[in-house]
Amino acid sequence: MDSPQDFPQGSQPNVPAAVEEASREPILTLPAALTGYIALLALIHLRVLLPPEIENWTIDVFGFIPKRYDSSLLNLQIPGGAGAKVWTFVTYSLLHANLTHLGFNVLWLLPFGSALARRFGAIRFFVFMAVTAAAGALAHLVTHEHAVAPMIGASASVSGAMAAAIRFAFARGSFLSFSRSDADTAAKVPALPLSRALRDGRVVGFLSVWFGVNIIFGVGAIGIDAETTSVAWQAHIGGFFAGLLLFALFDPVPRMRSDAADASSRDVSDRI
Repeated sequence: MDSPQDFPQGSQPNVPAAVEEASREPILTLPAALTGYIALLALIHLRVLLPPEIENWTIDVFGFIPKRYDSSLLNLQIPGGAGAKVWTFVTYSLLHANLTHLGFNVLWLLPFGSALARRFGAIRFFVFMAVTAAAGALAHLVTHEHAVAPMIGASASVSGAMAAAIRFAFARGSFLSFSRSDADTAAKVPALPLSRALRDGRVVGFLSVWFGVNIIFGVGAIGIDAETTSVAWQAHIGGFFAGLLLFALFDPVPRMRSDAADASSRDVSDRI
């Protein structure tokens, strides 16, 4: 942390103190809600230190297993019972296979999750992450109806956070615009209407790259080992669409008017 500057007695700094403080605040800082979420993921990951039989039991009980919902297999015994059919829609997102898996999700969450947590506040943020996790699980269930391999990882929620963040990320003054301000202000600019956002070339470009990367890596991993090392890209897409479409239900910031959105887009685009 920078130490305060000492000035000769009687002299004044050239920059007002309030402006100097604002200029020192980084655009990427961790709000308490995101810090707590990451700490929770890290704490839960300590389960890998447990004996293998307990570790396997934990994944069976809290991981998302599509086979659990197969009504044709009445005699199939999967740990967790009826309760696991409910809580695993969310709890699977708190488990990770290894440090690389955890680190990759946290890395993607830092810029987008930070802005979203500042915008939503703690309660909305945690509920949003749970809802997008459930949407990812539902998408995985629909596309892997009889799969017995547990799905784990926060990728669906991370994808949802990314989708929600792009609703305001490119607006003038926000964290991906060319005229961004301090972190709190950048996270609370009015969001683009969804119809306007989907006509923004930067948003469309982001969506194209994101979907392309997920499909390429997903199909490639499935070709290696469909049961143990596959990437649950359908869950990613389910979480992403949930974040994109449900953002307005969680957003406490008033919408940007369409005419204001067009003006903001032109202002920023002229700088590219």
